[in-house]
Amino acid sequence: MQPKRSSFSSLSNEALCKLRDEIAALLNSRAEELRKELALLTNGADGKAQRKSAAPKYRGPNGDTWTGRGKRPRWLTGALAEGKKLEDFLIALDGSSQARSD
Repeated sequence: MQPKRSSFSSLSNEALCKLRDEIAALLNSRAEELRKELALLTNGADGKAQRKSAAPKYRGPNGDTWTGRGKRPRWLTGALAEGKKLEDFLIALDGSSQARSD
Protein backbone atom coordinates (compact mmCIF):
# COMPACT_ATOMS: atom_id res chain seq x y z
CA MET A 1 0.00 0.00 0.00
CA GLN A 2 1.39 3.41 -0.99
CA PRO A 3 1.48 6.09 1.75
CA LYS A 4 -0.86 8.96 1.03
CA ARG A 5 1.07 12.00 -0.16
CA SER A 6 0.39 15.26 1.62
CA SER A 7 -1.21 18.00 -0.41
CA PHE A 8 1.38 20.34 1.07
CA SER A 9 4.13 18.81 -1.01
CA SER A 10 2.51 20.15 -4.16
CA LEU A 11 2.33 23.76 -2.88
CA SER A 12 4.93 26.34 -3.84
CA ASN A 13 7.24 27.85 -1.26
CA GLU A 14 5.32 31.12 -1.48
CA ALA A 15 2.00 29.35 -0.87
CA LEU A 16 3.46 27.43 2.07
CA CYS A 17 4.80 30.65 3.64
CA LYS A 18 1.41 32.33 3.21
CA LEU A 19 -0.32 29.34 4.81
CA ARG A 20 2.19 29.40 7.70
CA ASP A 21 1.50 33.11 8.29
CA GLU A 22 -2.26 32.56 8.26
CA ILE A 23 -1.96 29.73 10.77
CA ALA A 24 0.30 31.83 13.04
CA ALA A 25 -2.19 34.73 12.93
CA LEU A 26 -5.07 32.39 13.78
CA LEU A 27 -3.15 30.83 16.68
CA ASN A 28 -2.19 34.27 18.04
CA SER A 29 -5.82 35.39 17.83
CA ARG A 30 -7.02 32.32 19.73
CA ALA A 31 -4.28 32.74 22.34
CA GLU A 32 -5.33 36.35 22.90
CA GLU A 33 -8.96 35.28 23.31
CA LEU A 34 -7.89 32.69 25.88
CA ARG A 35 -5.81 35.29 27.77
CA LYS A 36 -8.82 37.63 27.93
CA GLU A 37 -11.05 34.82 29.16
CA LEU A 38 -8.50 33.83 31.77
CA ALA A 39 -8.23 37.43 32.95
CA LEU A 40 -12.01 37.55 33.40
CA LEU A 41 -12.00 34.30 35.35
CA THR A 42 -9.13 35.32 37.61
CA ASN A 43 -10.18 38.94 38.08
CA GLY A 44 -7.11 40.19 36.25
CA ALA A 45 -4.55 38.25 38.27
CA ASP A 46 -1.70 37.05 36.08
CA GLY A 47 -1.90 33.49 37.41
CA LYS A 48 1.10 33.75 39.69
CA ALA A 49 0.62 33.53 43.41
CA GLN A 50 0.73 36.96 44.97
CA ARG A 51 2.85 36.63 48.09
CA LYS A 52 3.35 39.52 50.44
CA SER A 53 6.72 39.86 52.03
CA ALA A 54 6.56 39.17 55.74
CA ALA A 55 7.34 41.90 58.22
CA PRO A 56 10.36 41.25 60.42
CA LYS A 57 9.59 39.81 63.86
CA TYR A 58 13.10 39.80 65.34
CA ARG A 59 15.89 42.40 65.41
CA GLY A 60 19.48 41.67 66.26
CA PRO A 61 21.93 43.88 68.18
CA ASN A 62 23.35 45.31 64.93
CA GLY A 63 19.95 46.07 63.44
CA ASP A 64 19.73 42.85 61.43
CA THR A 65 16.19 41.53 61.12
CA TRP A 66 14.53 38.17 60.61
CA THR A 67 10.90 37.41 59.77
CA GLY A 68 10.83 34.16 61.71
CA ARG A 69 10.54 32.19 58.47
CA GLY A 70 13.18 29.93 57.03
CA LYS A 71 16.54 29.11 58.48
CA ARG A 72 17.64 31.10 61.52
CA PRO A 73 20.25 33.74 60.70
CA ARG A 74 23.78 33.37 62.04
CA TRP A 75 23.49 36.36 64.36
CA LEU A 76 20.49 34.75 66.05
CA THR A 77 21.99 31.27 66.19
CA GLY A 78 25.12 32.70 67.83
CA ALA A 79 23.12 34.72 70.36
CA LEU A 80 21.01 31.71 71.29
CA ALA A 81 24.17 29.65 71.75
CA GLU A 82 25.39 32.35 74.19
CA GLY A 83 22.28 31.78 76.31
CA LYS A 84 19.97 34.55 75.07
CA LYS A 85 16.32 33.79 74.40
CA LEU A 86 14.41 34.23 71.17
CA GLU A 87 12.00 36.57 72.93
CA ASP A 88 14.92 38.93 73.64
CA PHE A 89 14.93 39.88 69.96
CA LEU A 90 11.19 40.30 69.40
CA ILE A 91 10.17 43.52 67.69
CA ALA A 92 7.26 45.23 69.43
CA LEU A 93 4.12 45.98 67.44
CA ASP A 94 5.00 49.68 67.42
CA GLY A 95 8.25 48.84 65.57
CA SER A 96 10.69 49.23 68.44
CA SER A 97 12.73 46.35 69.78
CA GLN A 98 11.69 45.03 73.15
CA ALA A 99 14.68 45.31 75.42
CA ARG A 100 14.59 42.85 78.26
CA SER A 101 16.32 43.80 81.43
CA ASP A 102 17.27 40.62 83.29
